[in-house]
Amino acid sequence: MGRHSLPDGYEVEGDRDRPGPRRRRRTVTIATLLVLAVATGTAVAAKGGLWSFSDSCEDSAVQLSLAASPDIAPAVRAIAEQARADEVRSDGRCLAVEVLTRESHTVTEALAAGGEPPRFQVWLPDSELWLERAKGTGEGIPLSPFGSVASSPVTLAMVPSASKKLGWPEKTYSWAELVAATLKSDRVRLGSADPARSATGLLALTSIGASSARQSGESDTRVAETAKVLAERMSDSDARVLETLARNTSDAEEGNPKRNRAVLISEQAAFTHNAEAAAGGKLDLFYPEDGTPLLDYPYTLVDENRLTTPESRAALRFMTLLNGRDAHDTFARYGFRTGNGNAQDSLVVSAGGRSPQPYAASAAEAPSAKQLQETLGMWTITVQSARLTTVVDASGSMATLVPGRGQSRMDVTKESLIQALGQFTPDDEIGLWEFATTLDGEKDYRRLMPTRRLGDPAAGGGTHGEKLTAAFAGLQPVPGGATGLYDTTLASYQAARSTFVKGKFNALVILTDGSNQDERGISRSALIAELKELSDPERPVPIIAIAVGPDADRDEVAEIARVTGGDGYEVSDPAEIQAVILQAIMAAGQNGRATQG
Repeated sequence: MGRHSLPDGYEVEGDRDRPGPRRRRRTVTIATLLVLAVATGTAVAAKGGLWSFSDSCEDSAVQLSLAASPDIAPAVRAIAEQARADEVRSDGRCLAVEVLTRESHTVTEALAAGGEPPRFQVWLPDSELWLERAKGTGEGIPLSPFGSVASSPVTLAMVPSASKKLGWPEKTYSWAELVAATLKSDRVRLGSADPARSATGLLALTSIGASSARQSGESDTRVAETAKVLAERMSDSDARVLETLARNTSDAEEGNPKRNRAVLISEQAAFTHNAEAAAGGKLDLFYPEDGTPLLDYPYTLVDENRLTTPESRAALRFMTLLNGRDAHDTFARYGFRTGNGNAQDSLVVSAGGRSPQPYAASAAEAPSAKQLQETLGMWTITVQSARLTTVVDASGSMATLVPGRGQSRMDVTKESLIQALGQFTPDDEIGLWEFATTLDGEKDYRRLMPTRRLGDPAAGGGTHGEKLTAAFAGLQPVPGGATGLYDTTLASYQAARSTFVKGKFNALVILTDGSNQDERGISRSALIAELKELSDPERPVPIIAIAVGPDADRDEVAEIARVTGGDGYEVSDPAEIQAVILQAIMAAGQNGRATQG
């Protein structure tokens, strides 16, 4: 804890054999919306008398707010209420812990967006992957994770009529084999929560890709195939995916096309579902033999240094309660395993698991941040149409020859853009601007083609895609033209924001071979301030800035792009542009905000 010593009672019975708390600094920011929501919840709790104690505690209680993932919030709330009833103390003062229910992806988006510090001191998301994504642009409040308080493996659940056809429980499968068997059946419909909003969905999809790579080296193909299927039956949250299941024996047996018979969910979600379901509606669980990833519920302090000493010590005191033997029993009653993934047979049976399904095998190694990024990027470009405004540098320096190619930077750029166009579908929307200095009167930029569907008919015949190809081919450097980068970036970003289309991957792609050379226009600091003001996590338009050639300043364009949730890239040869655009789209999917709607 740095400046704080441990509170009394830090080591409790049942904690001595557990691994020590892990700790990593995370940098994040939080939106005003959460502050208002937490403030409202705090007022309601206070008014409702939820923090009542005996006279010995009432005036001195340390009050904490903890934002928890919806699945674990009830269990944590039960532990907090018991602590109040038992008048558990930290340094002689009673604990009053208010537990707020918050979707992990919602908190992550607010943290990454920036704003005022939150009024909750502790965050308990369902997975550590949210901490990485909550860093956003890396200019926010630190997050300090202190280890897992519970866990639940990611599984594939089926209604009994479907699971029996796949040989459950005797037959075991790898992730790749299980999904392949599921997809081959016309009647076993597979559902999932959106991987951009669900750690369960993202971890499962990443596991499918890793398993496919080990089995046949076709990771991208299998992930794309699975993503397309899941996109057709995707739910907004883990709770809603359970609502898509066959409701009764008739639905399950007759194969109601509107109902799923298999879903990617956590063991805990299946436990809760089975506890409430009638006999015919209970689920069977497959545990892939190449390892199941865990939801790990990291106990995380939010901006540790802003906490008062009593708050900080009380937060650690509550963490010890969550890691204690009594809390383990409470978590188990709600369907959770311990933080290290140890399974109780009775819990697994209630959730729908049976031997010889390998439910007690060691958890799969957690995927790296890079693997998660690549999977989320693949999901983004597979299931969502793109809406890209392409802005190309037409300054005089684009006439410079590319070493060893006998072509100018502009010629190679045009070829690469035309090749990249072939990667998109008729439903994708792409437009084109060019820029130099004073290109259109006093303006440094000119719109050549509006951002429209490539398959839309164009005036005079043909499609928008065909006209756009011709426009790319017709780009020419402007003799004597300088690089009017800043004014162009602001104008094109304003246009892309004002024409945002919900449900598509909206982005602004800027290609330049130099730094800004227009001293009459907006400054870099003013541009960044304007972009920060315009950027909206509910209507995300990341800038993908590509510095082309040795004269371009990658650091400069990266600084500008990151304000919007995008990034800067550098290519020494314009022929690399096509690959970089696809790579950048995948990377922009990492934070999940580029896929809103």
